[in-house]
Amino acid sequence: MAQRPTWEGHLRLSLVACPVSLYPAVTTAETIRFHLINPATGNRIRTQTIDPEAGEVDRKALVRGYEYEKDQYILLTDEEIKSVRLESTRTIDIEHFVDAAEIDRIWWNDPYYLVPDGKAGIDAFTVIREAMEKANKIALARVVLGTRERIVAIEPRGKGMLVTTLRSHDEIRSEKPLFDDVPAAKTNAGMIDIAERIIAQQAGPFDPTAFKDRYEEALRELIHSKQDGDGGGVTAPPPRNDNVIDLMEALRRSLEGKGADAKRQPAAEKTAKGAAAKSSKKPDSKPAAKALTKAAPKPRKRATG
Repeated sequence: MAQRPTWEGHLRLSLVACPVSLYPAVTTAETIRFHLINPATGNRIRTQTIDPEAGEVDRKALVRGYEYEKDQYILLTDEEIKSVRLESTRTIDIEHFVDAAEIDRIWWNDPYYLVPDGKAGIDAFTVIREAMEKANKIALARVVLGTRERIVAIEPRGKGMLVTTLRSHDEIRSEKPLFDDVPAAKTNAGMIDIAERIIAQQAGPFDPTAFKDRYEEALRELIHSKQDGDGGGVTAPPPRNDNVIDLMEALRRSLEGKGADAKRQPAAEKTAKGAAAKSSKKPDSKPAAKALTKAAPKPRKRATG
């Protein structure tokens, strides 16, 4: 099945315009999703639109309401909402250009692919893309996606362009109240030197295939195990929160590769060796080393709505 565009309209630079289509650059098609099932009947639960007085209501008969005071709403029909359409609902109008380095990463949001819509505007599209590539600039424009007008960043990418929505100023929280509470700490030059050498050892090219959703994979294993009929699953113990270590020793072990070797050691082998060492080791009478971290408090449960 051919991929459907999220948006269709025109890309315009001054007096030059061309028809274009916008497609999502990411997909959630492979993400595991769950439905609510009544275990007593095996039936999937359906969502109904219920009026407290009139009972079930046809969704098509409903309108949108803006709550301006408690339980007080301004009603708007789809036709009224469409009546205030902006030009950016059908046009990506380039306003100005900036260097990519000027846009902090915190502003970047969702990526889309921008391609010509048919052969009619291919020449104009190519001219705009190649001119931006030679100037090494990113274009800023506005477009309405869904019901919101978004600022977008446009940059050349292959034969097409990459459009990334940018968060608005109101969406970004200030870091100052949080960062101001971080206590000042004196750094040890020797520790920093070792940490820099560890960074150099572990530096390498970015490989996105190495980053997998381990929780998603565990869910798939659990589902497959139930499909096979054994009713089992897979479990992963949470990380310990009572680990008290010496920072310099941990840095040295990391630099020497001992930390990496320990991670590669099979779990059963580590457990056996740990148990044997624990039973044979005598109590240490020396003072404890300086602690890097104390036992972390248990995370608070997040409210779900």
